[in-house]
Amino acid sequence: MAQDKIELTSADRKKVWWRHQFLQGSWNYERMQNGGWCYSMIPAIKKLYPAKEDQVAALKRHLEFYNTHPYVSSPVIGVTLALEEERANGAPVDDAAIQGVKVGMMGPLAGVGDPVFWFTVRPILGALGASLALGGSILGPILFFVAWNVIRMAFEWYTQEFGYKVGSSIAKDL
Repeated sequence: MAQDKIELTSADRKKVWWRHQFLQGSWNYERMQNGGWCYSMIPAIKKLYPAKEDQVAALKRHLEFYNTHPYVSSPVIGVTLALEEERANGAPVDDAAIQGVKVGMMGPLAGVGDPVFWFTVRPILGALGASLALGGSILGPILFFVAWNVIRMAFEWYTQEFGYKVGSSIAKDL
């Protein structure tokens, strides 16, 4: 009897996306963001691999070195989710391929995150919030906080979904 295809639902990917908000929660000097990455992947790993030993192997696979800008990490996690899903469904995706895609994407994307978020979006929102605050309005810091987080979280969700939809086809272009 053929095994049913295991697919990550939107709810599964939202669990990963929410956990990914805490990517730097266990940052360390040896492997940087690996703990947060692994924590993010847990809901998907549990869904994709019912056997405990497969879950352990997958989590060990994601405890390798990982470091990039925390917001542009989302498309990387999306592609990784797609690769893990393919692997769970029998595709010949090995550990080296998954790690290779992660390493190949994290470097170039890190160089994009800082200029876009820290040097463009944040100063613009900060200046807008500060100008309101200087006028005596409490809306200044509130606007900054809300706008920053809406932009950040929306970007992370949509780029994770983009990475997931592109999936392993991204490696074909490389």
